[in-house]
Amino acid sequence: MIFLPVSTEALKKAAEILRGGGLVAFPTETVYGLGADALNPQALAKVFQVKERPSFDPLIIHIAAAEDMEKAANFSLLSEEKRKKLFLLAKNFWPGPLSIVLPKSEKIPGIACAGLSTVAVRCPGNEAARNLIAEFGGAVAAPSANPFGGLSPTRAEHVRAALGGKIDMILDGGPARIGVESTVLDITGENVKMLRPGGTPREAIEGLIGPVDDGSFAAVENAPSASPGQLKSHYAPKTPLSALTGEEMLRLQYEKGDVFLFFDGYTRDIWLKGQSERPPETVFIRVLSETGQVIEAAARLFEILHELDSLNSLENSGISRIFAQFAPSRELGEAINDRLRRASTFFKNF
Repeated sequence: MIFLPVSTEALKKAAEILRGGGLVAFPTETVYGLGADALNPQALAKVFQVKERPSFDPLIIHIAAAEDMEKAANFSLLSEEKRKKLFLLAKNFWPGPLSIVLPKSEKIPGIACAGLSTVAVRCPGNEAARNLIAEFGGAVAAPSANPFGGLSPTRAEHVRAALGGKIDMILDGGPARIGVESTVLDITGENVKMLRPGGTPREAIEGLIGPVDDGSFAAVENAPSASPGQLKSHYAPKTPLSALTGEEMLRLQYEKGDVFLFFDGYTRDIWLKGQSERPPETVFIRVLSETGQVIEAAARLFEILHELDSLNSLENSGISRIFAQFAPSRELGEAINDRLRRASTFFKNF
């Protein structure tokens, strides 16, 4: 396995591997992706095998520029009104953390789309990712570069720890800027639906094209879904996690083995004052954003959960469970809360 920092030569090597049917993990602004040639069924099958990903969970196709949409999608099948919305979304949010579900091109193998007639497409906001795709010359199918259902990787080291012996190359582009996956928007139905909240806030989308329906929990277990990340159990750390409101967090008393992940420093400080005995120091307390900034909190979510899983893997760590506080449901807070619900043992039946 080749592990290299992003450079012109490394991108050329990575593109060569993709053309040969290999797998390359690369940075995006959201999380690290596991890339394969979107037109090569054998390469796509490797992605599912390496990730142990079920075939009913489709992949997102990445392109280097909005003008390359036709490499993955057939937007001529959309009505004039929907084409206008598509081009408006692409103009305002690409490159960036928005995936748009469109009628698929006949060129895209069925394995990439769970056999559906639609495909999710995005143009990533990370320059290295776009340069890699442009150097490759085609479209790149890329789910998150981690075992299926687990924590998404926000650093190259996360990929190496989870998949290093199973893929051909990892491009190290530093920590992901946003830290949660792209928003997935389906414009193929009667109404526009948000299938997965993510790096592009709902407020920004609705400010551009009007109201958007919530389709994020519409997926049925073991049935094809139009978007990844719709299963009820997903994005989960190895350590059991319970997602709670701020009020619920404040009612908890510390017990040995507990880890508390607060959204902000204000809630943490109130919680500490309410403890009958001060709990152990910082190894058992984490904060997503001291000042309550949802952008910072989103960027740190998976990073902290990876850290806690690493601590838990140490002998005699004493960590048995994580209590995590929901974020305010505004902007990227919706994406944070979506990931916490899917990771939480308390929210398996919503």
